[in-house]
Amino acid sequence: MQYSEMKREALLEEQVKLLKEFEALKRMNLKLDMSRGKPGADQLDLSMDLLKAVTEKEDCIAENGFDCRNYGVLDGMPECKALFAELLDVPTKNVIIGGTSSLNLMYDYIAQCMAKGVAGEKPWLMQGNVKFICNVPGYDRHFSICEYFGIEMINVPMTDEGVNIEKIRELVKDESVKGMFCVPKYSNPTGVTYTDENVRAIAALQPAAKDFRVVWDNAYIVHDLTDTPDQLLNIFEAAKEFGTEDHFVEFTSTSKISFPGAGVSAIAASDNNIAEIKERLNNETISYDKLNQLRHVRYFKNLDGIKAHMQKHAALIAPKFQAVLDGLEKEFSENRLASWTKPNGGYFISLDTTACSARRVGELCKELGVTLTTVGATYPYGKDPEDKNIRIAPSLPPVAELEKAVEVLCLCIKLATLENLV
Repeated sequence: MQYSEMKREALLEEQVKLLKEFEALKRMNLKLDMSRGKPGADQLDLSMDLLKAVTEKEDCIAENGFDCRNYGVLDGMPECKALFAELLDVPTKNVIIGGTSSLNLMYDYIAQCMAKGVAGEKPWLMQGNVKFICNVPGYDRHFSICEYFGIEMINVPMTDEGVNIEKIRELVKDESVKGMFCVPKYSNPTGVTYTDENVRAIAALQPAAKDFRVVWDNAYIVHDLTDTPDQLLNIFEAAKEFGTEDHFVEFTSTSKISFPGAGVSAIAASDNNIAEIKERLNNETISYDKLNQLRHVRYFKNLDGIKAHMQKHAALIAPKFQAVLDGLEKEFSENRLASWTKPNGGYFISLDTTACSARRVGELCKELGVTLTTVGATYPYGKDPEDKNIRIAPSLPPVAELEKAVEVLCLCIKLATLENLV
C-alpha cells in the first residue's frame, strides 16, 4: 500500500517498525561513503604501468627531440596535443595541454574573462552585474567558481534531452548573461547526454553579449558503462554552421582515466580563443608537466588505447551502478517515494525524493554512518529550491558496501516520508 493511502494508525505502526531497523543499523557503526565520484582502488590499479613509461633519461626525449625535463613548450608536447585532438575530434592546433586539473583550467579561464575580458570586450569585472546560466541539478564545482567571482547564477532545470533551450534562448537576450556551464555527456549528476538537436540548438544561440562563452566541460567523454554508449555531437562541428565557434571553450582531462590529481588536462577552442588563452598563459606559467604528458602518450598511444583502457574501468564500476539501481528498484519501484536516473555512463546517479525532504534524508543517513554528497550541492549556493535532489556516487565503495549503503538510504527516505505524513 502507498504511504499516502494509509491511515494514521498504520503509518505509526510502520514508523515504529522502521525505527527499530534504524536503531539496529545505528549499532553497526557503519562508515560508508557515496559522497564524491572518486575511482576505486581497483580502478587506480589499472594505470600503474603508466608510471613505468618514463623512467630513464632517454625516455624524456620527445618525438621532436625536445628534452621534456626542461622548461619550454607552453601549450603542450605535439604528441600529447595529437592524442587529445583525436579524443576531442578537433585539429591539433586548436588544443592546449594543461596541468593535472581541468577544473583549474576552467577556473583560470573564468578569471581571464573577469580580469582581462574576451573578444575585445571590457573585462567582466568592469561590466557591472555578470550572470551565468547554470543547468540544474549540476556540478557543484562549477557553481563554486561562479560564487567565488561574484557571478550571479540563474537556475535552468535540465530536461531529458539536455538543456532547456527555450528558457535559455530567452535568457541570452540579456546582455549581462555572459555564459553557461555544460556537462554535455553523462551530465553530473543526471547522466543525461545532450541530443544532437539539443547540441545544435545550443550552437545556434545568438546571445546579446558579444563575449558570451559556454564552458563545455566534457569530463566523461569516454566514460561509458555499456556496449551501447551515448553519442555526443561535436560542438565545434555544430557551431560551424552558425559561425559561433568562438562561443565555446571545451575542457577535459584524464582524471578518471588514469590518476585523479595526477593526470593531464586539455582545452579545445577556436583559433581566436586559443590565441587569447595563450596570451594569458605566457604570463601565467613557463610550461606544464611535460614528463607527465609523455607518460600518458607512451602508455595510451592513441584513442583506441584509451577506449580499451576505459572498457576495463567499465567492467569494474558497472556492477556498482547496477547494485545501486537494483536496491532502489527493489524498495521504490511500486511506492513512488523516489525517482532516479539510469545512466549509460559517467559517475553519478541522480535521485529525487518525492514525498520528503532530501536534506532530512541526508541527516538520517549521516546518523547511520552513510556519507552522501551534501544535499543541495547540486544547485547554486547549495540551495535546492524543492529540497529533493540527492547525488549518488557509486564508484568508490565495494559492491557489498554499496548494497548496505543503499539499504540505509532507502530506509532513511521511508522514515523521512513517514515523519512528514505523521
